[in-house]
Amino acid sequence: MSIVASSARPLTAVLIGNPNTGKSTLFSALSGFHALTGNFPGVTVEKKIGRTKCGERVVDIVDLPGTYSLSPRTLDEMVAVNVLLGRQAELAPPDVVICIIDASNIERNLYLVSQVLDLQLPTVVVLNMADVAASRGMEIDERALAQRLGLTVVRTEAHRRRGIEELRQAIIASADGKYERPRVFPPAFADECSRLDECLKQLGQPDTPYYLLERLLLDVGGYLESHLVLNGEAGALTAHLTDARRRLAEQGCKVPAVEARVRYDWVRQVLAGVVKKPAARPVTLSDRLDSLLTHRFVGLAFFAVLMFIVFQAIFVWARYVQDAFELVQQTIGRLIGEIVPPGALQSLLVDGMVAGVGAVLTFLPQIVILFLFIALLEDCGYMARAAFIVDRLMTRVGLSGKSFVPLMSSFACAVPGVMATRVIENRRDRMTTILVAPLMSCSARQPVYFLMVAAFIPGTAYLGGWIKLQGLVLFGMTFLGVLVAVPVAWLLKKTLFRGETPPFVMELPSYKWPSVRVVLHRVYDRAKAFVVRAGTLIFATNVLVWGAGYYPGDHSRVDALQVEMDRLQQTAGDNPQMRRDLEPLTAEQNQLRGELLAQSILGRLGKFIEPVVSPLGWDWRIGVGVIASFPAREVIVGTLGTIYSLGGIEDPENDTRLQTALQSATWPDGRKVYNVPVAFSIMVFFALCAQCVSTLMVIKRETNSWKWAAFTFFYMTCLAYAGAFAAYRLGMLMS
Repeated sequence: MSIVASSARPLTAVLIGNPNTGKSTLFSALSGFHALTGNFPGVTVEKKIGRTKCGERVVDIVDLPGTYSLSPRTLDEMVAVNVLLGRQAELAPPDVVICIIDASNIERNLYLVSQVLDLQLPTVVVLNMADVAASRGMEIDERALAQRLGLTVVRTEAHRRRGIEELRQAIIASADGKYERPRVFPPAFADECSRLDECLKQLGQPDTPYYLLERLLLDVGGYLESHLVLNGEAGALTAHLTDARRRLAEQGCKVPAVEARVRYDWVRQVLAGVVKKPAARPVTLSDRLDSLLTHRFVGLAFFAVLMFIVFQAIFVWARYVQDAFELVQQTIGRLIGEIVPPGALQSLLVDGMVAGVGAVLTFLPQIVILFLFIALLEDCGYMARAAFIVDRLMTRVGLSGKSFVPLMSSFACAVPGVMATRVIENRRDRMTTILVAPLMSCSARQPVYFLMVAAFIPGTAYLGGWIKLQGLVLFGMTFLGVLVAVPVAWLLKKTLFRGETPPFVMELPSYKWPSVRVVLHRVYDRAKAFVVRAGTLIFATNVLVWGAGYYPGDHSRVDALQVEMDRLQQTAGDNPQMRRDLEPLTAEQNQLRGELLAQSILGRLGKFIEPVVSPLGWDWRIGVGVIASFPAREVIVGTLGTIYSLGGIEDPENDTRLQTALQSATWPDGRKVYNVPVAFSIMVFFALCAQCVSTLMVIKRETNSWKWAAFTFFYMTCLAYAGAFAAYRLGMLMS
């Protein structure tokens, strides 16, 4: 197969390799920060393209997800094969494939190289981590290896940026050439591929690449066999494949075992005399560290301390930056208020647009801090150990150890938690983790808990005052989502994401100092992706909810009161009498705002859904709060404050005005609206609901489908409603 590169267009180079081979580091070394990220259409696989110059030629580097083989079992895994075959939309066919291998694990890594070479594409093999191989006493003759493979081999140390220029030269030299490789399978296998090609042509599937014919024969029950479009003749294909595999077995080529045997035979032939290893493997620093960090008890203790530091940083350190963002937001709001007179435009700018931007930026500190830790732990080699340590625990709910960090991150905020699922290669585990991550009780739910606990849960103390009922309720609400997530994850793995659970294969790479360049690139990439993609949707939703709460309604009296209040505040100074004159104006304005909210589209929606929420013990005002809190759960506190004519409520735990208003709120017949069962009903609903547009938008982005965002909203809303109904009814029976 010959591919001639034209100077009139950029070359396309595809980077592929096993996980933990330094592929991401090499990609960053080649492309720097000039990378575009997104998702391939219709799948969760990330598309990462970097542009670089190799001599005078412009080259687009396509970074594929780490993989151990090119045997597609799902649509996501099929993406890599389609990219390499030039069948993926929006990407040019590859001019050259860069296959990166860990020099210290060369035999296992060459298995993937063997599959890549079956594509008959110009290929460059990169021996990365050559320093690690040397530290283990290994000697690799790359010239001899290049002769055996019949292609260019480049030695690199990507984290030190060594060998990068040689790789650039090899990309240009290989892209302008051609590559043909003898088939490694026995002649009987080639004969069956020819028969299969004829069968597919008869079934309306012409021009099937030879590599896909191989995969159809080798991957029993694989993705290709069940998803080829054959005009309703899938049964004929299955029958042909069954007969073909039987004939191969009769000739000593039993499928699928023949692939591993043939490929590893080829690997041993290639490496004979090329690699020299010491008689006894030396004990390295990584080995000594692993004796402690993967120890059953010491390793678990270290992991627990490390996770405490990570989540303390997400909870506490991010708060300082978030407070700074909030201060800037308030300052900009005040400046707009001084320039733009009170009215719809001022409200749109301050309460809609500025608040919308603030709703986006408030997540940035948590995202940056979380991904800074993840990038550091991944690049130094510890992340694989962390997954290994907690895998036994996570396996009991059908997940892997790699799900732990995203789920724990979601206790701070589900947005970075969902984004952190990119560390999970297995699609079923990743999708399950994404769908249960919002059940973790994030910090946005805490104001709702604080308000209800302070207003309705008595301050009963136990054990001499060491344990308080209010603290127990807060603890229970915080971990309710975890208890529910366990059966939900199990159910998802048994239904939507059922399938054979793959063995947990986790390579433990050697420890190394993290690359500052690589770490900063990953953090920047994730932060940019959130702001550009999810952030725009969050902003738009915030503005829409503002509009629903503002219109229709005559706000002229509210605006006139605001003008008068601004005038009095400017002249009042320390005059106590003038400050007292502000109080009735403020009370009137708050009352009018509550009435206008009740008359708005949002208020009408609340009254419309009252028959639906009344079985939970709620009235229309709680319904309005739930709808208004869609941009962010904690908004319900301020919304209830407006409805009850109290203005904004900044501190739900200590501001007793709203607590008193809730305690005295009544139905039209005089019955109290709120009591302990209603308080539990509201808390349980917010503990389990998907009232967070930011999370839903990130789920859409990470899964590349509105379907999963809608599914998350639907199933969590149903869970929340059922839980709130049960809490209210049981509470009423017990009261």
